Amino acid sequence: MLRWKRNLWVLWIGVFFTSASFSMVIPFLPIFLLQIGVHDHTEMWSGLLFGSAFFAGALASPFWGSVADKYGRKPMIIRAGFALFVIYTLMAFVTNPYEILVLRILQGLLSGFIPGAIALIGTNTPNEKVGYALSMISSASASGGIVGPLLGGGMAELVGNRWAFASAGFIVFIATFLIIFLVTEENFTPSKKRGSVKNDFKTALENRPLMLVLILTVITACSVMTIEPVLPLYIVKLSGSADNTSLLAGIVFSLPGIASAFFAPLWGKWADKVGFQKVLFIGLLGGGIFTIGQILFTHLWGFSMIRFVSGIFFCAVFPALNGLVVKSTTEDFRGRAFGLNQTATQIGGMTGPLIGGLLGGIFPVQSVFMLTGILLLVAMVMAYWNSNELNSSLKRKAVSSK
Repeated sequence: MLRWKRNLWVLWIGVFFTSASFSMVIPFLPIFLLQIGVHDHTEMWSGLLFGSAFFAGALASPFWGSVADKYGRKPMIIRAGFALFVIYTLMAFVTNPYEILVLRILQGLLSGFIPGAIALIGTNTPNEKVGYALSMISSASASGGIVGPLLGGGMAELVGNRWAFASAGFIVFIATFLIIFLVTEENFTPSKKRGSVKNDFKTALENRPLMLVLILTVITACSVMTIEPVLPLYIVKLSGSADNTSLLAGIVFSLPGIASAFFAPLWGKWADKVGFQKVLFIGLLGGGIFTIGQILFTHLWGFSMIRFVSGIFFCAVFPALNGLVVKSTTEDFRGRAFGLNQTATQIGGMTGPLIGGLLGGIFPVQSVFMLTGILLLVAMVMAYWNSNELNSSLKRKAVSSK
C-alpha cells in the first residue's frame, strides 16, 4: 500500500476512535454530576465543564501548532493521544466537580489529536488527492461522533459511567499505538523560525486567504453549535411527548453525521477536480437553505429528513476549509495554520451555545434555526465576494512553491 494511503487509513481509525471517545464522555457529564452528588446548580456546572475545554483549547492550539512545525505533526498527535488517555482514565476516579473541571481544562490545553492528523494528511498526501483525504478524515470524525454515544451509553448501562470514561481512555490509547508504528511522516521540513504565537498571528494577518478561512471557520463553527442547547426541547415539542427524548435527540443529532459518513468522500473527490472554493460555496449555500427549511416542518419525520439533507451539503464545508488552509499556507507554517484554525473552531464552539441558549430563551425555538441558516448564508456571501482574490492568491502561492 502506498504510504499516503496507509497514513490515511491508520489516521482514519485514530480520528474515528478519538472522536468516539470524546462523544462517549461528553453527553453523560450532566448525569455523572448527579451521580457524584452535584444536585445544586447542575446546569451551571454542566455548561462550565463543557465550555472550559473549548476555552483552554482556543488558548493552547496556536502553541501546539508552532511546536508541530518545529518537531513534526506525528509527535504532536502521539502527545495528544497519551494526554487524552491519562485524562479520561483519571476521570474514572474523580469525586467532585472541581476535579472534573481541572481535567477538562487540561484536556483543552493538551488537545490537538484531530488537528494534528489533518495537518499530517495535508502535508503527506499528493496534491491531487488532498480533497479526498481530508474528506475521509472528516467522515471519520463524524462517524466516531455517531458511534460514541452508543458505546458510551452501552458501557454506562453495563458497568457505570466511571468505567465508561476509562474505556474511552483505553480506546484512544490503542489508536495512539497504531499511529506510533504505522504512520510515516515523510514531507516534513522543520521550521527554522523561533516559535512565537504573536508572530504566528502577525503572519496569519498578512495572509488574506488564510484570514478569510479563519473567519469563515468561526462563523461556521458558531452556527453549528447554536442549535445544541435547544434541539432536545424542540424535539419534545415536535414529538408531543417527553418520553424517550434522549434517544430521539441522539438520533436526530446524529443525522448530519450519518450524512457526512456517506457523502463527505464524494465531496472530497469533487473538490480535487473543481477546487475547494466551489465546493465550499455549494456546501454553505445548501447548508444555509436547508437549515432555514427545518422551520417549515411541524412533525418529527419531516424535520429529521430535511436535517439529513442539510447534513449532505454541510459535510462539504469543513473539509473544504481545511483544504484551503493547506492551499493557502507554506509547508513550514502549516502546523501553526491548523493550530490557528483549531482556535477559530473553539471560539465558534464557545460562542454558538451561548447565542443559541440566549436566543432560544427569549424567542421561539425556530429563531435559532433561522439564525443558524443566516450565518451560513453570510459565510457563503463572504466566500463568493472574496473568491476572485482567493483564487489569484492561491495561484500565486502555488507558483511560488514550485
